[in-house]
Amino acid sequence: MFISNAYAQAAGDAGGSLMGLLPLILMFVVLWFLMIRPQMKRAKEHKTMVAALAKGDEVVTQGGVAGRISDLGDNFIRVEVADKVDIVVQRQAVVSILPKGTLKTL
Repeated sequence: MFISNAYAQAAGDAGGSLMGLLPLILMFVVLWFLMIRPQMKRAKEHKTMVAALAKGDEVVTQGGVAGRISDLGDNFIRVEVADKVDIVVQRQAVVSILPKGTLKTL
């Protein structure tokens, strides 16, 4: 009396399940073009910059230390930050190469 009858629904078609996946696929494509692809491009540019480091280049490290490269190794570089003051940092810690003549005090 108070409870209505429950009837089985007809089976859905395959197009409905594809339409259910469409928003998920669209979100992945947007994520790829807005986040993943630019990050891969920046990583590739950083890798080529680190490979092109040379003695005498003026660089800035991740910690914000600016100096001139005085010695290069496979994994580490020696950066002269002041007169006769050298620090050793990893190659990957170099963020950018400064234009020549930026550091005139060294």
